[in-house]
Amino acid sequence: MEKKAVYSMTEGSPAKLLLRFTIPMLIGNLFQQFYNMVDSIVVGRFVGSNALAAVGATGSLNFLFFAMSFGIAAGVGVVVSQYFGAERMDMVEKSIINGMYLLAAVSALMGIVGIASARWVLAALDTPEIILEDAVTYMRVSCAGILAIAAYNGVASVLRALGDSKTPLYFMVVACFINIGLDLLFVIGFQWSVFGVALATVIAQMAAAIGAFAYALYKIPYFHIKKENRPIRRDIISRCFTLGLPIALQNALIAFSCIFLQKVVNGFGESVVAANTALGRIEQLVQQPYNSLGAAITTYTGQNIGAGKIDRVKQGYRAAFWSVVVFSIIMFVPCQLFGEQIVGVFVTEPEVVAIGAKGLSITSFFYFFLGMIYVARSVLNGAGDAAFAMINGLMEVAGRVGFAVPLTKIPLIGVWGIFFTTGFTWALTGIVSMVRYHKGKWEFKGIS
Repeated sequence: MEKKAVYSMTEGSPAKLLLRFTIPMLIGNLFQQFYNMVDSIVVGRFVGSNALAAVGATGSLNFLFFAMSFGIAAGVGVVVSQYFGAERMDMVEKSIINGMYLLAAVSALMGIVGIASARWVLAALDTPEIILEDAVTYMRVSCAGILAIAAYNGVASVLRALGDSKTPLYFMVVACFINIGLDLLFVIGFQWSVFGVALATVIAQMAAAIGAFAYALYKIPYFHIKKENRPIRRDIISRCFTLGLPIALQNALIAFSCIFLQKVVNGFGESVVAANTALGRIEQLVQQPYNSLGAAITTYTGQNIGAGKIDRVKQGYRAAFWSVVVFSIIMFVPCQLFGEQIVGVFVTEPEVVAIGAKGLSITSFFYFFLGMIYVARSVLNGAGDAAFAMINGLMEVAGRVGFAVPLTKIPLIGVWGIFFTTGFTWALTGIVSMVRYHKGKWEFKGIS
């Protein structure tokens, strides 16, 4: 079996394997978040807090329209990792090509819908009039680039499924520097405001997609699809869709819950919207150790499920659990001690900084639960327990809808209810995810 550019995770120390996989993922995700932060810094400092609020007002909507693509890419990765673990290499090839067929079709459809519905949806969410035009522009440009984003995520998902988390890092680093350079050129040089920021991100993702695909064709034998493996296989597409759709719907439900919360946030005015946007960028950065660990254990679980090694999956889960404990403590302390300085990186208005710092001090108490959402959910997804993804998404909806309005209506809590809602939702979803894992139904999923 060819092993030069792919790596089996079915042998060796689970903790060391997860660490080896997680570190490149973490660096790549931090670079991705870094250029997202640069977007916010450039817009917030060189255009203004209203422009930053416009970008933030589209965040959950963009995630909603990208959710299907992200879910399908994840589903393809799970299928590929399981066949790779089972050493069924002909099925690895067939899964890659059929997964890409499915991903392209779904992404194109979602991009068209996003562009067409942007203004109506943003208006329906009571987006403040002063930021509406910029929000529409940002969302439409982002949706126009969904195929580029989906292409990169699709190739990266397959590479990770084959045990290679380093290569996506290299192309993400290149994309990061392209994005930063174009941000400065388009926003400061050309004065293109939020249009320039969105366009810079799309071009950078396109560069990453082209680079990753070229590398895969050159180095990975399974991307040299044999002629007999190229025809559309409905059974493989169905499996990719069956595993990817619940993940996509989970993402969509999470996005809907965030959109609902965004509507509550919008009701408190531009300063709170801007503060919540800055806090969202910070939380995205804080989540990256968990996100990277989750991606690692998804691949680890998929390969070991394919190889029939259930005990190794449990060993990996235990190693990931203690990693979450350590990460949570490390990230909690600076958020409590230096909240204003952290938020001040993104915005300068004292009122916005104060709101954001208080919100950060609240949500950081719940980081452990956030980490366990990623770990437990990723084990379940890697095992092929597709049904739970829907349950997980429903928990997010129930949490945000159930907590947001009552908490923000309590006089002594008010606006801070927004941030307690986020924390309580993480706690609810994390606990449900851990319970599902410990029930053990995931042990009987996987390829046949």
